[in-house]
Amino acid sequence: MQEKYIERMHKTSHISGGSAAYVEELFEQYLDDHESVPTEWQDYFKSMADETGPGTSDVSHAAIRAHFYQLANNQKKSGTVSFEHETKQIAVLKLIESYRSRGHQEAKLDPLGLMEREQVTDLKLNFHGLSDADLGTEFQTHTLYFGKEKAQLREIVANLRKTYCTSIGAEFMHIVNSEEKQWFQERLEAVQSKPAYDKETKLHILDRLTAAEGLEKYLGAKYPGTKRFGLEGGESLIPAIDQLIQKAGIYKAKEIVIGMAHRGRLNVLINTLGKKTSELIDEFEGKAEYAMGSGDVKYHQGFSSNVMTPGGEVHLSLAFNPSHLEIVAPVVQGSVRARQDKRRDTSHDTVVPIIIHGDAAFSGQGVVMETLQMSQTRAYKTGGTIHIIINNQVGFTTNKKEDARSTEYCTDVAKVVEAPILHVNGDDPEAVYFVSQLAADYRNQFNKDVVIDLVCYRRRGHNEADEPFGTQPLMYGVIKRLPSVLSQYTEQLVTESQLDKAESTKMVDNYREHLDAGNAVVKTLVENPDTALYFDWSPYLGHDWTIQADTTYDQKALVKLAEEFCQVPEGFSLQRQVKKVIDDRLLMAKGELPVNWGFAETLAYASILKQNNAVRITGQDVGRGTFSHRHAQLHDQKTGETYIPLQHLEGVEKDFTIYDSFLSELAVLGFEYGYATTNPARLVIWEAQFGDFANGAQMIIDQFVTSGEHKWGRLCGLTMLLPHGYEGQGPEHSSARLERFLQLCAEHNIQVCVPTTPAQIFHLLRRQIIRPLRRPLVVMSPKSLLRHKEAISTMEELATGSFKNVIPETEDLDPKKVTKLIMCSGRVYYDLIEKRREEKANHIAIVRIEQLYPFPTEEMGEAIAQYKNLKSAVWCQEEPKNQGAWYSSHHHLREVVSNHNPDLYVDFVGREASAAPAAGYMALHMKQLNEFLDEAIKG
Repeated sequence: MQEKYIERMHKTSHISGGSAAYVEELFEQYLDDHESVPTEWQDYFKSMADETGPGTSDVSHAAIRAHFYQLANNQKKSGTVSFEHETKQIAVLKLIESYRSRGHQEAKLDPLGLMEREQVTDLKLNFHGLSDADLGTEFQTHTLYFGKEKAQLREIVANLRKTYCTSIGAEFMHIVNSEEKQWFQERLEAVQSKPAYDKETKLHILDRLTAAEGLEKYLGAKYPGTKRFGLEGGESLIPAIDQLIQKAGIYKAKEIVIGMAHRGRLNVLINTLGKKTSELIDEFEGKAEYAMGSGDVKYHQGFSSNVMTPGGEVHLSLAFNPSHLEIVAPVVQGSVRARQDKRRDTSHDTVVPIIIHGDAAFSGQGVVMETLQMSQTRAYKTGGTIHIIINNQVGFTTNKKEDARSTEYCTDVAKVVEAPILHVNGDDPEAVYFVSQLAADYRNQFNKDVVIDLVCYRRRGHNEADEPFGTQPLMYGVIKRLPSVLSQYTEQLVTESQLDKAESTKMVDNYREHLDAGNAVVKTLVENPDTALYFDWSPYLGHDWTIQADTTYDQKALVKLAEEFCQVPEGFSLQRQVKKVIDDRLLMAKGELPVNWGFAETLAYASILKQNNAVRITGQDVGRGTFSHRHAQLHDQKTGETYIPLQHLEGVEKDFTIYDSFLSELAVLGFEYGYATTNPARLVIWEAQFGDFANGAQMIIDQFVTSGEHKWGRLCGLTMLLPHGYEGQGPEHSSARLERFLQLCAEHNIQVCVPTTPAQIFHLLRRQIIRPLRRPLVVMSPKSLLRHKEAISTMEELATGSFKNVIPETEDLDPKKVTKLIMCSGRVYYDLIEKRREEKANHIAIVRIEQLYPFPTEEMGEAIAQYKNLKSAVWCQEEPKNQGAWYSSHHHLREVVSNHNPDLYVDFVGREASAAPAAGYMALHMKQLNEFLDEAIKG
C-alpha cells in the first residue's frame, strides 16, 4: 500500500516534495474540514485515499508526512531542475488562488479614477517566490478554466488580470461551499470576465442606455432644479435590471418584486415598469389626484405592470417606500414570500425579489443586516435576493473613505451570509450586463442572495437642488469633465463598426418623441396583461368600520376542535407541565374548567382554519409563547421532534404556519407587513416577545403600518400582539407604549384593542379575518392575565358571543346607588374590582373600554346610560399620566360623559407623569399601585 502512495506522488509533478510544509498544512486542513482547501487539493487527497482500495486500512498521517519531507529532501540533495520547477509550480497555484481571493482589490472599478486602492502584495510574483525570469516558463493550468493544460506564466498572469482586475472585481472566495466557488471560477475564467456579445445584444444595451439618459435629460430640461433624484452617472442600472427580468422569465419566474429608495426610481418606473410619461408629468406639475388620504411624493410611489420575456409573461411590482432608505427591504421579502406561498412554491422559483440600494445606506442601515440574516431562515427565506447597489461613492455629503464606513467596500456587510459580491465599473455597460447575467444565474442555481455593486457616481448633488462642488470639489471637478456612459458606449460601438452616429442620434430622437407623446416607452410592456398574475382585492375594498362579522361558532364543533388539537401522536413524549396544559384544555372543552387565554386563542385559530382561512404567526418564542401560554408547537422530550397540532386538523385545506423568529423586530415586522399587504386572505400575526420591543420596529409602525393606506392606498390586515401590563417588571418589560399607537390614530387607519377576557381575544381574532375590512389590528395583549383566576370565560361565551368594544359593569350593582364611574382599560380593571370588594364600595361602577380606537362612543354611552345619579367620573390607568390612553382619549371620554351629564368632568387617576415607562423596583411599583387604587376607590 505504501508503494501505491509513492507511485501516486511521483505522478503528481506539481506536488512532489517541492513545498512539503505547504502540502502538509493543506493536508492538515483537509483532515479537519474537506471544504476548507481548494477543490483541486480536495480531489488530490481524495484520490490518494481511494487508491488504498477496498479492504485496506488507512495510511497513517505520519507516513504521508514522512513521505512529503523525504521526497523534498531527496530532491533538494539531487539539485535537479525538476525540483525547482515543481517548487515554482506550487507557487503558481498559490498565485492563482491569490487572484481569485484578492484580484478585486486591483480591479478598475471607479469610473472617476479617484478610488484609492492599496497595492496587494499577494498578487506580486516575488511574494510567491517567482520573478520576471519565470514569465516565459510553462506551467500546468489544469486548475484554471482557460482551456489550456499548460501556458507560460506571462499568459497565466495576463488572463488572471483580465478576469479579476479589469472592470469586474468578483468576491466569492469567502463562500464556504466549494461548488459555488468553483461555479464562479468557471463562469469568470472561461471568458476572462468579458464575453463576446453579438451586435444585437450591444444595440440592445445601447437602447437601454439611451432611454436611461434620455429621460433624465428630458426631465432636467423640463423641470430644472426640481427634485427627482436622477440616475445620471448610474444609467447602466437600466440595462442591468432589464437583463435580470429577462433572465428571470427564462427561468420561469411569474412575478418580480422590486424595492428601491429614491435614486433612479423615476427612471425605473418609466423605463422598466412602463409607467406612462404623461402620468409622471402630471405628478411633476401637481395635477395628480389621489382617491384617498394624503398621497405621497412621486419618488415614493409604487407601480405594477406585466412585461413579456422569452419565458413568458412576468408581473412586475415596484414596492411603495418612505424616505427611510433601506426600510423597504424586509417589506419586499414579505411580499415575495406571500406570493410564493399563494403559489405553493416551496422551491421559491416563481417569484424573485430584486432590491436596489444606495451605497451609504447599505453599509449604514442596520435593517440591511437584519434582512440579510433572514434570507435562509425557514420563516422568511425567499430563495435568494438579487441586490443592486447604486454606488455613488458618496452618501449625501459624507465622504466614503473617512466617514461613511469602516471597511473598504460598502458591500462587506453582505459577507455575513456569504453572499457573492460582484463589483463592476458602471461606465462599462457590457461588464454590467455580464454580472447581471451571472447574478440571475447564481440565484437560480443556488437560491441564495447575490450582490451587484454598481460603482458609478451621481452627476448632480444628492438632489437636483444641491450644489455638490461645495462639499466634494475634487470629485465633481472630474465628473464635470467626464462624458456620460451613453456617450462613451456610443463611441465604442462606432469604433467597432456596430453602428454609425446617425443611427445613435435617431435612437435618441425616437425616444424623445415617445416621451413627448406621453406614452409608455417600455417595448416589452404587455398591453392586455394576464389577470391571473394579479391578486383580486375587490372583496376587501370599500368597507366601512360599521360592517359586522358573525364570530359565533357551534359549541359542539368547538368541543370537537379542542379534542382534535389536544391529540398528540402515539408515543410522543410531552414535558410534564406541557402535558398538564393539554390535559386541562380537554377539561375546559368539557366545561369542567373555566376557559383560559391560551385555550381560547388556540380555539380561535382552529376555528379560523376550519372555516377555510390560513393563519401565519411569527415572533420571538411564539411557538411556546413568551409566557408559556400558547404551546402551539410541542416538543418530544426523547427525540426532540416537533409537532404542531393545528397543522393536523381533519378536513382543513388552509395551512397554519408558526415560526419562532430570529432576534429582530424591525426586519421581521417589515416582512410581516409586506406579507399581509400581499395576502389579505390569511390572518397574519406578529407577536413581540414583550410589547416594549415594538420600539425596535418603530419605523415600520410609523411609515407603513399606520400610514400606508393613506399614503399609498395599501390595505393591510396585519395583527400585532404586544404583551402589555404593569406587574413590577421594570421599565423595559411593562409597556407596549400604548400612547404612541393612539397618537398615530386618525382617519380610521388602525384598530387598537385591549382585550381582558379569553372570550374577547377569541372573537377579536376571528373578527379580524372574517369581516372583509383589512386594517391593522394592534392588540395590547396580557401577561399576568394569562393565568389570572378571574380572567376567564366559558365555552358558551366563545360559541355565542362577539367582541365587545365596551364591557359594562359585570357585577350586580344597584344603578340608582351608583354615584361614581370609573372608566379603564386592560389589566388594571382586575386590581380595581379587587379593591372595590375590599372597600365594599358598591356605589362605584367600573366600565372597561376594550377598543380604544376607533373610539366606541355609542357603546360607551350605552354602558353608562343607566347611572342617573353620578356625581363623579374618572379615567383610571396603570401607566403614567403622560403615557397610556389618557392624553389621546380624554376628549372622547369627556364627550361621552358630558352627553350623559353636562355637569360631570372626567378626572385622571393613575401614576404621575414619568420619563420612564415603569418603576424598576417591586416595592416602588406596589406603592404607586396602592396609592392610585386608593385614590380611585376611596377618593
